[in-house]
Amino acid sequence: MAGAGFARLSDAAMAVHAQLFATHRWLTLLLLPLGFGLAAWLTRRFAPESAGSGIPQVIAAAEQRWSGRWGGQRVTLRTAVWKMVLSAGLYVCGASIGREGPTVQVVAGILRSLTRGLKGGPGRRALILAGGAAGVAAAFNTPIAGVVFAVEELAKSFEKRTHTTVILVVVVAGFTSYALQGDYAYFGVSTGRDTLLAAWLLAPVIGVAGGLFGGLFAKAVAVLTGAIPNPVSAWRCVHPVLFAVLCGVVAAAVALASGGLTFGAGYDEAKSLIQDHPGRGLAFAIWKFLANLAAAVCGAPGGIFSPSLAAGAGLGAAFARLGLPIAGRDAVVLGMASYLSGVVQAPLTSAVILMEMTREPGLVGPLMLAAPAARWSSSWLMDEPLYHLLSRAWRLDAQPAKVVTEA
Repeated sequence: MAGAGFARLSDAAMAVHAQLFATHRWLTLLLLPLGFGLAAWLTRRFAPESAGSGIPQVIAAAEQRWSGRWGGQRVTLRTAVWKMVLSAGLYVCGASIGREGPTVQVVAGILRSLTRGLKGGPGRRALILAGGAAGVAAAFNTPIAGVVFAVEELAKSFEKRTHTTVILVVVVAGFTSYALQGDYAYFGVSTGRDTLLAAWLLAPVIGVAGGLFGGLFAKAVAVLTGAIPNPVSAWRCVHPVLFAVLCGVVAAAVALASGGLTFGAGYDEAKSLIQDHPGRGLAFAIWKFLANLAAAVCGAPGGIFSPSLAAGAGLGAAFARLGLPIAGRDAVVLGMASYLSGVVQAPLTSAVILMEMTREPGLVGPLMLAAPAARWSSSWLMDEPLYHLLSRAWRLDAQPAKVVTEA
């Protein structure tokens, strides 16, 4: 219910921004730097644990119990409320953020809060991981991907009891999402199929390209947030709100240059590319890359899943328009899985999410080729998966000041 409600809140916030942009174009662009700065200040002042996508906080909370202020609020109802409110506010401003990562932290926080103090049953770690998996299932309407995400990304090892808890909670989340939102495919269902031979042949090529592009994004996030120490991140720690305002300026400039294509999560743009609409491709992928990067490092809440899928769609469309003998929809779907796999280095999750979102049974094999190829090429730039690298700031050995300033 929380995942479906957050989805509707996010859609309503993006609709408000679209209306504002249509009637007050130049004034609306000012919302990005002002909104980024205000959201960063509010996050630091009232809910530092809600910064960023939220998945690193869930990983850290599952791995280490922490009763202090910083760790104690990583997965709580209070943090969940702030996460939804600030994310919706950024959508009104036009930020290029996703709601799927925040939904993971929101649902994990709700599940943990509702079960706190109960005796018997699943342990704390299992409940947090199950909540995170349910968040993915509810956000994308992909129950199987929720289980895979928990196994592959949230926890590197799983005991049998945790497996059972995750599956049961995801089943409930999937049923509830189905009841509230109906039976739908996230990006629609294909009505016809072209030959898949080219998809098989080009899957590794698109995978390597998507992995490099996604790995570059992950590297930039790690550098700018201070997960990899450098002078820029040191300056960001000293001037966090000013840094957020500058990120908003960059996001506004990118939105202006792209004609407004980079606003919001990128659902409509990705769906348009899947439906093989002309006019967008590599240029859109680059613009979305920059807009999502600006939002991801500003210090306010916001995920990277949906914008990554949109950027990957642009990359896939670029391959389709090179004159290669591959169906446009196939290339776009492979590009989405490849770029997402490159960013988060979770190939199985990336492939399964795209399988469930697009309902393309013929692309199962090509997706299983593209996603691992992307993971492999991404590792040339990132030795450690991004979410696990960022989760270090939310563990016991992290200093409170560092936790406040890193997403």
